[in-house]
Amino acid sequence: MDQDSERARFVDAHWATLVQKVNMVMPIADELRSAGMLEWEQYCKIRAADTNQEKMREFYEVLHSGGDKVKSAFYSSLEKHEQSLFRDLGSIAQTAEALVESLDKYKKWIQKEYEYVSEYNSLPGEYVLLSERYTQPLIITRHREKREREEEMCSVGESFQQLLTSRNNADKESSILDALFSADNKGVSPSAVILQGNSGHGKSFTAQKIMLDWASGYPSREEFDCLFHLKCKELNHISGEQSLAELLSYNSNLTSDQISQILQKSSEKVLILIDGFDELRFSHSDTSNTPKLKHLSEKAPTEASLKALLRGHILPTSFLLVTTRSTATNVLGGLLKHPQRFTEIIGFSKREVEEYFKRFFQNEGLFRNALDCVKANETLITACSIPVICWIICTVMRERFSDGADATSGLETTTSIYVDFVSTLLEHHCQGLSQSVPTLLRSLGQLAEKGMLEKKVLFEEKSAQEMVSGSPFLCKFLFKRRIRQETMFSFMHLSFQEFFAALYYISLDEKEFLDKLTERFHSQTQSYLALYLDENFPLKYGCPEPHFLPMIQFLCGLSNKEVSRSLEETHNLPVPSFIQAQLEEWILHVSTNRVYNFLPFILHCLYELHEKEFVQKAMEAWQELDMSWDPLSRTDCWALLYCLDCCPHFRSLKISFAAEELKMLQPVLCRTPELELTVQNFSDTDVPNLLSALGEGKQLRELKLNSSCLSDQSVQQVLNALHRQKSVGGLQIAVKSISADTALILTDFLQSKGKWEEISLRTNDAESLCSSLRLFSFEGKLVLNVVRWCSSPQNEPSLSEILLKCPRSEVSSIDVKSFLLAFHSVNCITEQSADFDRQVDTLLSQLPSVSGLSAINLSVPLLTETWASRILFLVESCTKLAAISFDAGSWGSDGGKWLPGLLMEEGIKLLKESAKRSECIVNIRGFRCSKSSDRCTRHTEQIEELSCNQRVTIEFCGEKCTEEIKSKLVLSAENSSCLFDE
Repeated sequence: MDQDSERARFVDAHWATLVQKVNMVMPIADELRSAGMLEWEQYCKIRAADTNQEKMREFYEVLHSGGDKVKSAFYSSLEKHEQSLFRDLGSIAQTAEALVESLDKYKKWIQKEYEYVSEYNSLPGEYVLLSERYTQPLIITRHREKREREEEMCSVGESFQQLLTSRNNADKESSILDALFSADNKGVSPSAVILQGNSGHGKSFTAQKIMLDWASGYPSREEFDCLFHLKCKELNHISGEQSLAELLSYNSNLTSDQISQILQKSSEKVLILIDGFDELRFSHSDTSNTPKLKHLSEKAPTEASLKALLRGHILPTSFLLVTTRSTATNVLGGLLKHPQRFTEIIGFSKREVEEYFKRFFQNEGLFRNALDCVKANETLITACSIPVICWIICTVMRERFSDGADATSGLETTTSIYVDFVSTLLEHHCQGLSQSVPTLLRSLGQLAEKGMLEKKVLFEEKSAQEMVSGSPFLCKFLFKRRIRQETMFSFMHLSFQEFFAALYYISLDEKEFLDKLTERFHSQTQSYLALYLDENFPLKYGCPEPHFLPMIQFLCGLSNKEVSRSLEETHNLPVPSFIQAQLEEWILHVSTNRVYNFLPFILHCLYELHEKEFVQKAMEAWQELDMSWDPLSRTDCWALLYCLDCCPHFRSLKISFAAEELKMLQPVLCRTPELELTVQNFSDTDVPNLLSALGEGKQLRELKLNSSCLSDQSVQQVLNALHRQKSVGGLQIAVKSISADTALILTDFLQSKGKWEEISLRTNDAESLCSSLRLFSFEGKLVLNVVRWCSSPQNEPSLSEILLKCPRSEVSSIDVKSFLLAFHSVNCITEQSADFDRQVDTLLSQLPSVSGLSAINLSVPLLTETWASRILFLVESCTKLAAISFDAGSWGSDGGKWLPGLLMEEGIKLLKESAKRSECIVNIRGFRCSKSSDRCTRHTEQIEELSCNQRVTIEFCGEKCTEEIKSKLVLSAENSSCLFDE
């Protein structure tokens, strides 16, 4: 900066003082006028002012318009004419410059001190960069309602993440301070902010990040001149009387005098962070003998100095940010000055969990493997909303990776992670406990069990009060109820409540344990309990109440050798051996008796036990697993993978799952000889994983690729994979389109693959040759079924369905491509079209060439005289034809609804009067109008609701005709039962 600029800055900085104290105004003005720095008009205005203060104000207008050069001339003249004043200003300037220099050093000190963090398990000298690890959690700026708390407590996985994200109302893209101190919708900015968060949610990390951001020049809306950080855990160790300036100096490289000067100069631009209010060992009582402090330098007990700051008695214009657990929020709210704002860290959403994992591993491969492992467990991915759980899981996974473990082997158990979480909070977040750890855990467990029995997740203050003090495991909520407040407590999530209930059960003696669990296992059979009770193993013949299943799963996890050893060594909590013995006996009973509705739960229990020898023993009864009734979740797939990994000779698996689980399940699918798979949401990108999972030489009973839109290339790849199997049952695929190319691919497969039972292709593409194409075996015969769905009432297909049946050995006689092209041509035009009859003739003329064709089924909107003549043509031209069925109607969208049609009298009359081969039975079904004249036509709406229409089945056999009136028109599940009654 040049000399003129430096002098100009001096003049601007001290202008308020100069206005009041400069006496030699006109000599200075005369000197600047002589030097050509003042215009005559400007000079006259200065001279005309009455007082020196008014003259100086006019002078400043001139200086301001003249710029740095005029201000520099003023500076030189001032130094000459006001030497005493100039010396005083220089002293003030030096003091200000000294403070600026001190602040710069303070910022550098903060950058150095706050740049790194030590983790809970860090060895001496180990650290991580805060900027590389910190992930900003979701922060809300309102209290949640009781209903919202209950929803969050009881939801898991994706639904929990959606709830969490929907709660967020802070601007994630702005700085943390902007989010906390921005004006509300009424334009009011808070002077004090409460930042509430449960243990392990990152309150202290957030405070440290705020300090580092400010010291590093990260911009924020408030542009605070200075930030100070009070750590309440450290304040507890300060004895004697201290002034507020002295307290602030404990976590600073500034002296108390320097801090006093900074605060006196611009307290309205100062933010003080008070971190961990709940950890203060203060009385928080508002007694009358507490000293009323007014000044920074007044000495008093630490509690009094801090309360004076909170209430605004000292530094009333400063800003405060106070972090606390929920258990101290209402006390803090009563102490804090106004206007104040409540905010809460509610944890990580799905996006933040992913960001945290990425920051932790800093390696794309490890990050993806670890995240996939956790996503597979709905309980753990839910718990990952708690930042410290994220750290525990990442730490465990990093250790596994460094030991060379296969990522697909997953985490140890859910229980082991929860045990690590409890141990971390007990060690680092439980200072000043009034009870021993076993006593605290037992008390929490009793409260948790009470909630389980009463099926509630929120507890009244009276129930939980004795366990609140010092406990990091309970959350406190304030709700409005009519004209008063209500205080309630909960665990962080329902899963923690279930875990603490399990911890309580392991502390019981054998009799009390069995009495409690027997009641839970036999609640439905209390009246005749003796019939269902094994004296040595009372749980054996029972079924746990559904809401107690997660707790039973945690009991299995606590019985694991490594977990139980850790509990005993760390917290003196041994897990009695009788617990594992009782649970294992129940699991063996359920497995031996193949109780299928408990199968997924048993797999989870075995996974939590993590005892390979017992898993093998329990799985011996499940050599053929059928879990196809409901799609497996990621957690189910993980448990299944572990259990089957323990059973090398497993034979058969029947399951339904999402395509994204293919990669996870690949190892076990590869080595299972017999498979029946239903894969949801399957797409072209999933084909490689499917091919790897199928391998070769399997008995593939059924493969359903649902909700998919596969291309012809992918269909070809899947069919090629089927060539490599021993046998193939059913194959059902949703494809993008059924085209001529699709037909050729299918034809090649039919002619080259000897063993298959069914192939079904479906599409929603309106331009496709057909909507559904099925080929399946029935009693040694081949059935070809082609359907066109009705996309709208105005777009009813002319021929909705055609089905052919012939000997399987004659499959080569069907030209699938030509047949589909002809079928499509018929449905591209209406019956009124001049070309319609020719297109129908082209289609039907292909049928006599199908060797051994024994049955045909047609679905047409209505039976007309023309269609009756076509039926007669088929009877005569297809010499092996034994049955032909005609259904008046069409299939609605997706083939899900049958739209009934009419049997016209002229069509029925023609069939009755015409000669027919007695070897071929003709069945026609549909509605027949009973009116003698003015009968209903195809254009009549709501056919079924008209009393004149009757459902009928008419059978023609040679000259014989029988008619049966039906109360309901019965079509087969697959549109084709009529063909197989012969």
